[in-house]
Amino acid sequence: MTYEESLLYLEQLCKFGINLGLTRIEKLLELMDHPEKKFKTIHVTGTNGKGSTTAMLSSILKAANIKVGMYTSPHLASYTERMMVNGKEASPSQFAQAIEHTSQFVQVIIDEGLEHPTEFEVLTAAAFYYFAASGVEYAVIEVGLGGLLDSTNVILPEIAVITNVTLDHLDKCGKTISDIATHKAGIIKRGVPVVTAARGEALDIIKKISKEKTAPIYLYDQDFSAQFVGSVEHRQNVIVKVEKKNMEEDFLVNLLGHHQVDNCAVAIMTALIAAEKEERITVSAIRQGLYEVCWPGRFEVITGQPTIIIDGAHNLDGARGLRKNLDEFYPKQPIIFLLGILKDKDVTGIVKTLIRSNDTVVVVAPLSERAGEPEEIAREIKGCYVEIATSITEGVERVRMLAGGNGVACIAGSLYLVGAARQVICR
Repeated sequence: MTYEESLLYLEQLCKFGINLGLTRIEKLLELMDHPEKKFKTIHVTGTNGKGSTTAMLSSILKAANIKVGMYTSPHLASYTERMMVNGKEASPSQFAQAIEHTSQFVQVIIDEGLEHPTEFEVLTAAAFYYFAASGVEYAVIEVGLGGLLDSTNVILPEIAVITNVTLDHLDKCGKTISDIATHKAGIIKRGVPVVTAARGEALDIIKKISKEKTAPIYLYDQDFSAQFVGSVEHRQNVIVKVEKKNMEEDFLVNLLGHHQVDNCAVAIMTALIAAEKEERITVSAIRQGLYEVCWPGRFEVITGQPTIIIDGAHNLDGARGLRKNLDEFYPKQPIIFLLGILKDKDVTGIVKTLIRSNDTVVVVAPLSERAGEPEEIAREIKGCYVEIATSITEGVERVRMLAGGNGVACIAGSLYLVGAARQVICR
């Protein structure tokens, strides 16, 4: 396969949709001789912050001179972003080869008359194959959706990480915090340490399942904590305390936003647990990893005229975090939004949370079949100027013009919008 052929192959698999369950990928990995068992893993789930935390952990392991794979989803611009080794995404030819290799075993499943694997299952198996073929020692694996029935939940990790639990993916993981927490806690394995920043009812469920599986659990604000103390040149200075390690250290984190304070604390606690078995993971490596971590599209500041903030903020909790960060870093300044939201999200809640009366909004459709209609989203926005763009390129041009040289523009609402807009801005 060429890279283009691999993308066409994956596109054809989209008709199988999101079909949660482990039977298909277990069969696929069995036929592939279990590539997922050929390296150690850290498994990361959560409603928000799981991608950032995955990126932090990968950067820490790389700084510790450990060859590390990173599997994330969705991508911003290219499928190759989903499979990284030592911070470098797979080349188009490497990606295509991994998909082609996996497709041979998909065909075996089809020939046997079994249920067809989904696109995400094929991508996950291909990533495991790519990491094994690349000789990684560790891979940090981000859950795609939920946890319990997610395709990634075939691994037996060294550590399970649950960043937080809020309402999202209600059609797949249940309509209550309890239901969603149960899905997230599905990545907990017997005897495997758990690190979490979950709170309230969700934390109660995670603690209950951890106890049932005799899994040691490390809790944010109890076993470890973090405090923002300032920012230095687009990095934030965070003091992290870890009670059982008698550690209190400050770290410069190359990701902005209040939510990243919690995420970096979770990443540090996880790294310290991994360090109990891996002496290369030191406080110095943790410090270097956080200083160098890169995770585009998450409160990413692109300086210029105007300043442009890029942040997925794809659900209600993400919108709250983005608004808090905008108010903190750009207080009382009107924001020019380019906004695109998927139709299966809480459009009303996101809009009410994110938009102020002195803001301006350009609404556009994200590049997804699940995109919400811009006209319907525009009707939800009250009390400020709103217009609709017919393309993402047009939308970027409009917010630039409306913000002017000294203003602040923000692109938000969906990673499918953010990825495409970022390509327009950075080209």
